[in-house]
Amino acid sequence: MSKTSLSMIVQVKQKTQAAADIACFELVDPHGRELPAFTAGAHIDVQTADEHLRQYSLSNASRERQRYQIAVLREPQSRGGSLAMHEQVQEGDYLRISAPRNHFAVDHAAQRSVLFAGGIGITPILAMAEELHAKRAEFELHYSASTPDNAAFVDYLKAAPFADRVAFHFTQVTDGQRIDLASMAARPETATHIYVCGPEAFNDAVMSAYESAGWPKQQLHTEYFVGATVDTSSDGSFEVQLARSGLSFQIPPDKSVADVLIDNDIDLLTSCEQGICGTCVTKILEGTPDHRDRYLTDGEQAANDQFTPCCSRAKSKRLVLDL
Repeated sequence: MSKTSLSMIVQVKQKTQAAADIACFELVDPHGRELPAFTAGAHIDVQTADEHLRQYSLSNASRERQRYQIAVLREPQSRGGSLAMHEQVQEGDYLRISAPRNHFAVDHAAQRSVLFAGGIGITPILAMAEELHAKRAEFELHYSASTPDNAAFVDYLKAAPFADRVAFHFTQVTDGQRIDLASMAARPETATHIYVCGPEAFNDAVMSAYESAGWPKQQLHTEYFVGATVDTSSDGSFEVQLARSGLSFQIPPDKSVADVLIDNDIDLLTSCEQGICGTCVTKILEGTPDHRDRYLTDGEQAANDQFTPCCSRAKSKRLVLDL
């Protein structure tokens, strides 16, 4: 079994229904102590069952040190994590979690921020709105969902002190209006940063609109909840050598590098297993990786000196890893 970064025990103080198929959990230290600090956009790993480890964004204000708040969507194609959270985890239960990590942080040097949330993607975006409001920064939030019943935190956002900066876009209601991305992205602004989190199609639509309009990539920030869709039909075998021990392993088409290493008792920290969290990023000493993650930036991928063994493979016949 893979090693994980789980290092804390928290208790479920409250479990509520935030929307249709979305459960909200308030997590606290069992002894009433402050929890480790975090910044907006951060997530935690949660062990939902013996064999399930999932990442959930923190949605509460980062100034709150007595609790973490997460919201979990019941996934129709769940691998077990979301179902366990909905059906098994109850108030009073204890959960093992990691300390918060953040690769979707707000750039407070920006003069203005535009936040886009699609469905359950509101979780990190809500924390961003809280943090930007606390810093008296200029921002606006666009929240897209099919109906109000399928959107979490609607009542909270309508009553929030920054409610005048929130626009709702319910696409399946009478007179529902989609976000006019073409108009919003039409003129690039050098001091404005864009943040988007939601389903793959939503994220791609927002990013495509801004990229097509000529916005610099360093001003565009996105977080995905699932790994990239990749055609694996032509995957072949390749060799992985561990520089420190000299051990070599053959990676078959139907197994990841991480799977093979863990099966052979090689220490490797993993979490999402989809290339979105960055937990397993490993340095490459020789060879060319086939990047399939959504964690590394374009520049980091182009350098080809690190990769995510949980999902990425090799273009060369051999990879030499700093392990």
